[in-house]
Amino acid sequence: MIQTIRHILEVKGSDVWSIGPDATVFDALRMMADKDVGALVVMENDKVVGIISERDYARKIILHGKSSKETLVREIMSTNLYTVHPDQTVEEAMEIMTNKRVRHLPVMEGETLLGMISIGDVVKNIIYRQREIIKSMSQK
Repeated sequence: MIQTIRHILEVKGSDVWSIGPDATVFDALRMMADKDVGALVVMENDKVVGIISERDYARKIILHGKSSKETLVREIMSTNLYTVHPDQTVEEAMEIMTNKRVRHLPVMEGETLLGMISIGDVVKNIIYRQREIIKSMSQK
């Protein structure tokens, strides 16, 4: 059975944690820790303008000796966004994540943000489907 990104959102929910580009990186990190997520969508005037991840922090703050309390999200966020449509398959999302070396994909329908998926969400879905296939084959 072909699974779409829409199915992943139905299972995990469509909560998306976001932050503004003028917030500090420290505030973004605090929100990621509070929400137990590895990335936040950066929103400005109800429009997706970027994404900030723990990886951005590690590579653009720590390694450059900057301060997370003085640096704004807009200074380190990734603006070259890769997104996925809710009707794309889980395999297509995994291919994007693998080829583009990203761990999070905003789920967009036109200009509307529907949710966010992580590589963990994709892997969980694939493992679940493999278990279901094995279970159905062993019952035959």
